[in-house]
Amino acid sequence: MIAPLRLDSAAVTHPGLVRRANEDSFCDRAAEGVWAVADGMGGHAHGDWASRTLAGAIGGAPLADTFEDAARALADGIHHGNRLIWREAQRRGQQMGSTVVALLVRDRRFAVLWVGDSRAYLLRDAQLYQLTRDHTQVQELVDRGLLSADEARAHPRGHVLARAVGVGERLQVDVVVDEVEPGDLFLLCSDGLTGPVADAEIAKLLGEGDARQAAVDRLVALTLERGAPDNVTAVLVSAQETTSLSFAAPGGFA
Repeated sequence: MIAPLRLDSAAVTHPGLVRRANEDSFCDRAAEGVWAVADGMGGHAHGDWASRTLAGAIGGAPLADTFEDAARALADGIHHGNRLIWREAQRRGQQMGSTVVALLVRDRRFAVLWVGDSRAYLLRDAQLYQLTRDHTQVQELVDRGLLSADEARAHPRGHVLARAVGVGERLQVDVVVDEVEPGDLFLLCSDGLTGPVADAEIAKLLGEGDARQAAVDRLVALTLERGAPDNVTAVLVSAQETTSLSFAAPGGFA
C-alpha cells in the first residue's frame, strides 16, 4: 500500500497599499485537501461580497469519496457561487463578479479549477510551472500570436477579464488534473501578487526552502515593497512523504 502524502498549508491575505477594502477571500479546507482563492472584481459593486460568497460556496460544497466525484462536487460549488452572485447582481441591477482558483488533492492526485486570472503554480524539482491560463483579453491576444508574453505583461489592459464568476447566468470552469509527487509545492494567488512579482522571483523564493508560513509572508512582503497596488492573497500547500499508514488522508478534489 502506498502511504498517503502529508499536506500542510499556510495563507496570507492583505489589502495592499492603495485600495481601502480587501476584495480577496480564500477557502482553507486543509483537512479535506481543498483550498481556493477568490478575487472580487475591482471597479464593480460589492467585489468583497462576491469573493466571500464564492469562497463560502466552495467551503460548503459536499465532497464525495472518490477523486472524480469530489472534483465534480467542487466544480458544482463554483457554479453554485456563480448563481448566487448572478442573482444578487440582477436584483441590485449592478454587475458583480469574482475570479477563482481552487486546488484539490486526494489519493496522490490533484485537480486545479479556475475562472479568471487568479493563478495556480506548481514548484517541482526546482522548476516552477504555471498550471492555469489567465482568462483575460490580453492573454487571448497572446494565444492568437498578436502579442508577445513580454508585451502582455506590460499591457495597460492586462487585467481586463474575458471570463469571471457571477457576470453571466452560465459559466465555464477550466480544470487540469495530474499526479502529486512528494516534495510538490502548490501556490494559489490573486493577481495582486503576480502583477508586481515575476514568475522567476516566485520560483526563487519558493525554492529557498523556507517554512510555508515564512514563504507566503515573504511573497506578500515583496509585493508590498513593490507598492502593492491591488489586494494580494497567497495560499501555499506542500505535499510530503509520510511513512505512517495510520495518517488520515485529506479528502479533496472537486
